Amino acid sequence: MTGDNAAQTSRSQMTAASAATSPIAAPRLITLILLSALSVLPVNMTLPALSNIAATFHADLALINLSVAGFAIFSALTELVAGAMSDRYGRRPVALAAISIFVLASLGCAASNDIGTFLLFRMLQAAIGACFSISLVIARETSGEREAASKFGYLAVGWAIAPLLGPTFGGLLEEFFGWRACFLALALLGAAALALCSRELKGPATRVSGPRRNYLASYRQLLGSARFWAYTLCMICSMGTFYVFLGGAPLAVGNSLNGSSTQLGLYMGMVPAGFILGSYLTGRYASRFQRGSVVVAARSLTCIGLLVGLALSMSGVTYILAFFGPCMFIGIGNGLTMPAANTGVMAVRANLAGTAVGLAAAMRIAGGALISSIGGLFLAEQHAVQVLFGIMLTIASLALSAALAAAIIDRRTSE
Repeated sequence: MTGDNAAQTSRSQMTAASAATSPIAAPRLITLILLSALSVLPVNMTLPALSNIAATFHADLALINLSVAGFAIFSALTELVAGAMSDRYGRRPVALAAISIFVLASLGCAASNDIGTFLLFRMLQAAIGACFSISLVIARETSGEREAASKFGYLAVGWAIAPLLGPTFGGLLEEFFGWRACFLALALLGAAALALCSRELKGPATRVSGPRRNYLASYRQLLGSARFWAYTLCMICSMGTFYVFLGGAPLAVGNSLNGSSTQLGLYMGMVPAGFILGSYLTGRYASRFQRGSVVVAARSLTCIGLLVGLALSMSGVTYILAFFGPCMFIGIGNGLTMPAANTGVMAVRANLAGTAVGLAAAMRIAGGALISSIGGLFLAEQHAVQVLFGIMLTIASLALSAALAAAIIDRRTSE
């Protein structure tokens, strides 16, 4: 009798696990790319309109800037919570709810008549951040592991292009139709995404059958995994390197460009362009290689590029491309790293994929910002280029160490 009960319990557990990892219908890749891009587009698209928004509400520009910083913070919190909710309730309902909130919040921003109402709806817009994690998880669940890394690369291309095009698009709308048109356009894009997802996301209404997990217990399981920490720390240090570049580059080379903001912006765009290139290469070739090998190669490439930049600066080379050329490898390395590392994070617990990628995203944003703040303490005008390269190389080396640890863990697990 005891054996029968044990067998029945085992079958029940296997059934629950199977239900938790059962595949869902695969949407078109372009739909997932749209979700990924839409999750970051609202951050940058409204930047050209901030001064006019402040004038409309007779508000201090510092208060209006909360619409940027607050949005980023709430996006991180959204990813943290939404990933876990999608594990419990399913990808489709969480995605549809997030997009619906985003559409209504965008309309609310456009219709706001005071700064308090505007900021409230602006924070609610951050619900769209859930779609980044959900698009990754859906790509993973509807593909093999290596194919998923390839899809992640294409998703990352959309995620990177959106912030590049967003300010231009938003600036045109603001100039010709006013700042409220930016939010109406976001609402229309959200409505289009909602229509696509309603038709193409055909997953079950609920994802987990059997006993429901406590959210904190799920987080504890992930935080107790060496693999999760290795891949997450790799992403944190990778993004930290990029954030240090963003904060330090104007100080390091601003004088070399005679104070031209246009030239500085164009040169700094080389790093996001590198990210797009790296993501595209991941989309094309990641399925041919082991995940750990891709991450180690990516981090090695970044370290080599920064080492060359440091050597050039110490040799007295002051040509502007001698700075930005090596820095471009930050973007290329990150474009190669993020898709593969996210695959590794989701491989920790197949039934907690959403929780894992959401937690990792929140840790990546917070950790990258912390590293940037600490790195900024060491920047100085004297020998700024050498110091900046030294800081970035140190952080990139930490990312390489985490990548090597992740590759070793993966190898031991497979054996």
